[in-house]
Amino acid sequence: MNQSVTQPVGSSRTRALIIGCLAALAGLMAGLDIGVISGALDFVAKEFHASTLAQEWIVSSMMAGAAMGSMCAGWMSHHIGRKRTLLIGAVVFVAGSLECALAWSVPSMIIGRAVMGLAIGVAAFTAPLYLSEIASETARGAMISTYQLMITAGIFLAFMSNTFFSYSGNWRGMFAVAAIPGVLFLIGALFLPFSPRWLMMKGRRSEALEVLANLRDSRSDARREIQSISDQLQQKQKGWALLANRNFRRSILLGMGLQIMQQLAGVNVVMYYAPKIFALAGYVGPAQLWCTAMVGLVNMLATFVAIGLVDKWGRKPILYTGFLIMAVGMGSLGLLLNSLPLGPGEQIIAVFMLMIYISGFSMSAGPLIWVLCSEVQPLQGRDLGISISTLTNWIANMIIGATFLSLLQWIGNGPTFWMFAAFNLAFVFVTWRFIPETRDMSLEGIDANFSHLRKFWVIL
Repeated sequence: MNQSVTQPVGSSRTRALIIGCLAALAGLMAGLDIGVISGALDFVAKEFHASTLAQEWIVSSMMAGAAMGSMCAGWMSHHIGRKRTLLIGAVVFVAGSLECALAWSVPSMIIGRAVMGLAIGVAAFTAPLYLSEIASETARGAMISTYQLMITAGIFLAFMSNTFFSYSGNWRGMFAVAAIPGVLFLIGALFLPFSPRWLMMKGRRSEALEVLANLRDSRSDARREIQSISDQLQQKQKGWALLANRNFRRSILLGMGLQIMQQLAGVNVVMYYAPKIFALAGYVGPAQLWCTAMVGLVNMLATFVAIGLVDKWGRKPILYTGFLIMAVGMGSLGLLLNSLPLGPGEQIIAVFMLMIYISGFSMSAGPLIWVLCSEVQPLQGRDLGISISTLTNWIANMIIGATFLSLLQWIGNGPTFWMFAAFNLAFVFVTWRFIPETRDMSLEGIDANFSHLRKFWVIL
């Protein structure tokens, strides 16, 4: 049989889709971990008599663990492979979920949350990296966005689970449920192929070719991609030594800036503290969690917009749209919450504006920041670059999670939300001036543009 003939396009794309969805299950783990604390926090605080500061630490300890996980993930994914790193992350996640479900004090809860975070940090680094390396350049944006979709699905499932468990106050059940996707992902990851780029880095060219041949439309396409990867790998990963290179420093700073933007947009204020925000608006009891579940549903559905448009519109137009929508949502919510109490009509508008905000995030900065961060790091320093940007995400995330309740007490409801609205408006300019458009470019092509000293805001 002639091995260069074109194989059925549908079969190769179906295989790529299945593999992409299995890898993206890591996002489901992350989503459940992010979402579960919003419903469990009040019950945990009551049982353990946790102060405001202790509650902020329970929330933010997950991000501290994730920061540590992201630092370990770069080394692990380089030395033992993306697949094995994802498997380890799944095992650690299940252990952390069970630790939280069995917690007997605030310190034990903080430790369990940190262990869960460790797994999420590993997954948040490795899953987008793996997805970017198995996807074709025309489908890369949509495939990496699928990871974000799974995060939103996990958040929604956590919010729904929280709502049902809230009637009995069973916060331990909320955490135990979070272990289920970890087990599912552990099983699914066993069937993932190794990343072809990682195989090439380890000198396993024939294996890399077989993986790509099953994921591309023809074997000749796979051979061309293998050769392109080989050309880029002529110079080995240099790690920290690359920081002496101006272009690598620019890509590092860009990745860090993108992750800070995502967090300062304010999404995790909503994800971690939505019930408390709805309490400010006048909702009580299970109504807070039902409204939170609605946020989770909109969060998930709006992500489909990004998946459908990212490889058609491009990255920058979607980011412009999303940041403007988020600025409107946060600004309006601040205006409403600045003068309490709210009437029935104002309560409905507050919920609606939070939905507007979350839809803007989910269709733009949510998935696209991860897409861009996986694209702009040069192949020579790819593991280090993505590790640093992921670490930045979790540090910024931790700062937001550990300060929101204190900000409300310090500067008030309205000014707190106006601050996030101002950040989103500023990010429209930042996107225009500094963020590259990478649509329809191969990873090697993006790398070449950085190497030739092109300004990264004029990367095309």
